[in-house]
Amino acid sequence: MKKVLVLAFLILGIQFVGLAQKINADYRLPIFHVKGPIQIDGVMDEDTWLQAEVATDFFMITPMDTSYSQVKTDVRMAYDDKYLYLIVVNHHAVEGPYMVESLRRDFNFGRNDNFLLFMDPFDDQLNGFSFGANAAGAQWDGIMFDGGRVDLSWDNKWVSKVKNYEDKWIFEAAIPFKSIRYKHGIKEWGINFSRMDLKTTEKSGWAPVPRQFPSASLAYTGILVWDNPPPAPGPNISIIPYSLGGMRQNVSEGQRSVYGYDYGMDVKVGLGSSMNLDLTVNPDFSQVEVDRQITNLDRFELFFPERRQFFLENGDLFANFGFETIRPFFSRRIGLDAPIQAGARLSGRINRDWRIGAMNMQTGQVEATDLDAQNFSVISLQRRVFSRSNIGAIFVNRQVGMFRRPSDLDKPGYSDYDRNLGMEFNLASSNNLWTGKAMVLQSFNPREEGRGLAHAANLRYTGGNLYWNWQHEYVSENYTAEVGFVPRTGFYKIHPSVGYLFFPKSRTILSHGPEFNSRMFFDTNLTQTDNETWLSYRVRFRTQSNLVVWGARDFIQLLQPFDPTNFSGKTLDAGTAHTWYAWGSEYSSKPQSVFTYAFSNRFGGYFADGKRFNVSGEMGYRFQPYFSLTLNANYNEIHLPEAWGITRFWLIGPRLDLTLTNTFFITSFIQYNEQIKNINLNTRLQWRFKPASDIFLVFTDNYLPAPFYAKDRSIALKFTYWWNI
Repeated sequence: MKKVLVLAFLILGIQFVGLAQKINADYRLPIFHVKGPIQIDGVMDEDTWLQAEVATDFFMITPMDTSYSQVKTDVRMAYDDKYLYLIVVNHHAVEGPYMVESLRRDFNFGRNDNFLLFMDPFDDQLNGFSFGANAAGAQWDGIMFDGGRVDLSWDNKWVSKVKNYEDKWIFEAAIPFKSIRYKHGIKEWGINFSRMDLKTTEKSGWAPVPRQFPSASLAYTGILVWDNPPPAPGPNISIIPYSLGGMRQNVSEGQRSVYGYDYGMDVKVGLGSSMNLDLTVNPDFSQVEVDRQITNLDRFELFFPERRQFFLENGDLFANFGFETIRPFFSRRIGLDAPIQAGARLSGRINRDWRIGAMNMQTGQVEATDLDAQNFSVISLQRRVFSRSNIGAIFVNRQVGMFRRPSDLDKPGYSDYDRNLGMEFNLASSNNLWTGKAMVLQSFNPREEGRGLAHAANLRYTGGNLYWNWQHEYVSENYTAEVGFVPRTGFYKIHPSVGYLFFPKSRTILSHGPEFNSRMFFDTNLTQTDNETWLSYRVRFRTQSNLVVWGARDFIQLLQPFDPTNFSGKTLDAGTAHTWYAWGSEYSSKPQSVFTYAFSNRFGGYFADGKRFNVSGEMGYRFQPYFSLTLNANYNEIHLPEAWGITRFWLIGPRLDLTLTNTFFITSFIQYNEQIKNINLNTRLQWRFKPASDIFLVFTDNYLPAPFYAKDRSIALKFTYWWNI
C-alpha cells in the first residue's frame, strides 16, 4: 500500500507543477533559407549572414543570474535543403589569449573558452542535441536526455571552423539534417546558446537560465522559428564498415605472438526524420580507449559507463530506466563473455509525445567456457505527460538460444532465461525546480522461487539557495537482473539529503554552504546493516576553484566475508559490525591557469577498529592548445589488526596528450596499480581523416611491477569509415 501511495503522490499530488507554459517562449530567433552558398571558413562575409536575424544580449548565468552578460556574443542561423548553418561571433571582454585545454573533441566544459548550441527539435524540453567548439576549434557534440544531461560519447557527421581575431573568435558550422532527428512539419524548435569565458569567469546564455541549473537545461530554451518547415532529410542510410588487425602475446604463459584480423559493419537507416534503425553484423565492440583504473575498496561491483556507439543514440530509453544501482538493463553485459554475431535496434519518436526503443542482440556459443548462444532483447516505451514529465515501461529478456532450451541446465549459476518487466514515472516541473522518479520492477528467473521485486522513488527540490532530496529503495532477495546493474539485493534503503547555498557580495567567493546526507540500509527484516552519514561544507570561488571539507560516521554490518584491503585475501567474518568516524577535504584549482592541480585527503577509522589514511592529487601543465601533461597519484595506508597489519599501495598515472590538429591526436599514459600488481602502458594514435571516420593505432603492454616482467602486450590497427548513401 505504501508503494501505491508514493506513486499516486508523485503522479497526482504534484502534477500541477507540470502544467505551466514554456518559460522562455518570448525568446524567439527567426531562421531563413540561405541567400547563396556558404563556405565554412570562420569568416562572416556571405550575404546570408549579413541579412540573418541575430541572437544577442546574452544573460549572465554565473557568477550572478540577475543581469546581462558583460561578454558580448552574436549568433546567426540559416539553412538550405541539406544543412543547418550556424555562425557565432564571440567577442573578447578582456584582452589576452583564449584559454583551452587542447584540440581534443568533447572537451571539459568548465576548462575551456567555448560556445555551445542546445537544440530541442521536438520542443518537449526533455531530449535533443548539442553542438559546439572551444576557442581553438575542438568540436563538441552530444545527445541530450533527462532535460539537460549531455552524453558526449555520441558521435556524428558535421563540419566546423574556428577563426581567431584580435578582439574575437568566430565559430562557423554546418550540421547535416541527416545527423539529427526531428519531426517533419514542426516549425518551432527549442533552442538555447551557451558561452563560457574563463578570463571573466562568466557563463552566459541567450535565453536566461537560473544559476542553480546547467546552461544545457532544456526547460529554459527559447524558440527557433522557421520560415518554412525544415526540409525532410530524404533517404538517410549510413554504412559504417570497420576492419581491425593486430597482434597479442601472453608473455607470462610463454605464448608466441598471435596475429589476427576482423571486420564487420554497422548500418544506420533513417525511418523518416525522427526514427532510426541500427543494424550490425559482427560488430566491432573493442574499446580503443582503456578504462581508467581506480583504487577499489568497495564491497560491491563498480559501474563503468558504456562507450560503444551502437548503444548510444536514444540510449536513455534503455539505460536510464531505474536508479543508479537498480538498472534492469546495462548494455556492457552484452558481449562481455561471448562474441556478438549480429544485432538490430529501432529507436526514436513516433510523435511529440511517444518514444519507442527495441533492441535484439545475438551472441555466439563459446565452447571453451561451455557457454551456449544467448539472445538479448529489450523493448522500451515512453509517453510524455504534462509539460516535461513522462511515463515509461520496459521489458528485458536474456534467453538461451533463439527458440530452444539448452540441454544442460545444471551448470552452477546457469539459468535458461532472465526477464525484467517494469514501469516508471519521471517527474520534471516546467521550471525544473521539482524533479523525481517512481519505478517498480519485477524479475522472472527459473532458478529463483517466486518473482523478484524492486521499487524505488525520489523527489528533489532545487531552489536558488535551498535544495533537498528524498530517496528510498527496496530490492527483494530473489530479484535478478542478469542483463542489468544491481550490485546488491535484499535491502531497504533510505537516503535523505539537504543543502543550502549562500551567495555573498564578495569579489572572492561565489557561493558557500553546508550539505547533509544520510544513507541507511536495512535487510528485509528491517534490521539496519549500513548507516553512512556525512556533513560537508562547500566553497566555490569566483576563479572557478572549489573547496570541500567533510566529516562522516559509518556503521556497516557485513553481509558476506570481506577483505577490507581488497588485496590480501584475508577476510572479516559475515555478520560482524564495524563503526568509525572520518574526515577529509577536496580542492581543485582555477582552470584558467596553464598549471592546474587538485587534491583530496581522508583521515579516520576503518573496519575492525582500524585506521585508513588516503591522499590523492592531480597536477597538470599545458602548452595550449597542442600539448598537455597530467600526473595523477593516489596513496592508501590501512592499519588493521595483526592478520593484516599495515597495508600500503599506490595508484599512479602520468598521461601525455598531444593534439597537433583537431583531427590528429596522440595519447600516452602509464597506470601503475600496486593493489592489483600491474603496470599498464598504453599509447593511442587517432587520425580523423573525415567526419566520424577514423584510423586508430594502439599499443598496450602490461607488466609485473617487481620484478619488472612483461605479462602481455598487444598492437591493434583499426579503420572505420562513415559512408552516407
